[in-house]
Amino acid sequence: MSHTRPVQVHFDDLDAMGLLHNAHYSVLVERAITAFWTEQGWHFDPARSRFKDVFFAVREFTITYHVPIMGVGEPLVHFWIERMGNTSGVYGFRVLSPDGETVHAEGRRVNVNIDPSTLRPTPFSPEIRDAAQVLAA
Repeated sequence: MSHTRPVQVHFDDLDAMGLLHNAHYSVLVERAITAFWTEQGWHFDPARSRFKDVFFAVREFTITYHVPIMGVGEPLVHFWIERMGNTSGVYGFRVLSPDGETVHAEGRRVNVNIDPSTLRPTPFSPEIRDAAQVLAA
């Protein structure tokens, strides 16, 4: 399974040539993944979150660019979980044109679940694993 979500490209996301700045592709991916998990009940405040896992860090982010996004608009971010280990998860993603026909960029993002008191990796909870199943590749 996977998920596809529209995201907004604003004027201030563009570079001097009117193209989406290369660093902003990762922001689009972050916004799409965060929106998905927020809808599942995740919140950075443990008192408000459905999950006890609320402290994640990005360990790796790789991206390959194919066709630039020109101007403002609403591209799609298609993402899935390629692998979920004991303390880390690997997302695959593609940034697509609004019609889904053009792949602008693709890559992977690795998250690590961290214990906020020790800042060391900690196992994912059963609740977060169950919720992540809808994104399993």
